[in-house]
Amino acid sequence: MTTTRSPIAAAADLRDRRPNALREGLLIAGRDALHQIREPWGIVFGLAFNIMLILMFGFLFGGAIELPGGGDYIAYLLPGMFALTMLFGLESTMTAMAEDAKRGITDRFRSLPITSASVALGRAIADLGSSALSLAVLMLGGLLIGWHPTTGPAEITVAVVLLLWLRFGLLWLGIFLGLTFRGTGATTAVQVLVWPIGFLSTVFVSAETMPGWLGVIAEWNPVSATATAARELFGNPTGATSGWLAENAVVAASVWPLVITGVFLPLAATAYRRLRR
Repeated sequence: MTTTRSPIAAAADLRDRRPNALREGLLIAGRDALHQIREPWGIVFGLAFNIMLILMFGFLFGGAIELPGGGDYIAYLLPGMFALTMLFGLESTMTAMAEDAKRGITDRFRSLPITSASVALGRAIADLGSSALSLAVLMLGGLLIGWHPTTGPAEITVAVVLLLWLRFGLLWLGIFLGLTFRGTGATTAVQVLVWPIGFLSTVFVSAETMPGWLGVIAEWNPVSATATAARELFGNPTGATSGWLAENAVVAASVWPLVITGVFLPLAATAYRRLRR
C-alpha cells in the first residue's frame, strides 16, 4: 500500500534539506577542531612564544619604559599582548585553507549540497575557538604575574568580546589569502608582514613616545585600537593622554574588525567559488 505524505510534511522535509550555512559551518568547525586536537603543537608553541614575549618585555625591558600619564608597565603590556595574540597565528589559518585546497578536500566539500560560505565559516569558527582558549590561558598567566583588571564583569566581558571580534575579522583575511595564494612563499610572506603590523602599534609602547608621523600610523593600526580599548575596559593604563584614539578607542575597536570582515569575507567567498586545483 502506498502512503501519501501531506503537503505540510513534504514542505517541512524540503526545509530540512535546504542548505544552512551556520549549521554546516558548525559541522565543519567540529572537523577542523578535531584536527587541532590531534595536532595541538601549533597552539602550544604559539602560546609559549606569546608568554616569552610577555616575560621579556615585562621584566627585561619594562623597567626602562615610562608611560605617558604614568602607571604600571605590566598592566599596560598585558592587554596589548592579548590584542597582538589575535593577530599572531594568521598564517596558520592561511596554511590550513591552502592545504585543504591542495589535497582536494575543498573540492570534496564543493561537490556537496552545501552553501559556499560553510567551509570558510567552519574554519573561522574553529580558529576562533582556539583563539578564545589561547586568550583565556594568557589572561590566567597575566593574573599570575601581577596583572589584574580593576573594572567590573560587564567591562571585562566587553573587552574580551572586542579582542575576539578583532580575531574574527582577521581570520577572514587569512582565509582569503589561503584560498588565493597557496605557495609556501606566500605563507612566509604573511609571517614576515605580521611582525611590522604587530609591532607598529601601541602594544609595547605608547604612540605618544614615537615620532609624530609614526605615532599617527600606530594609532590607526587596528591592533592599537583594540589594545587601547581593552586597556580602558580592563581599567589599566592606556598610555594615551590625548588624541582621537584616547577618546574613541572602543568605537575604533568595534568598527575596524567590521571593516576588515566587510572587505575580506566577500573576497573569500568569491575566491572559494572560483577555486580550482
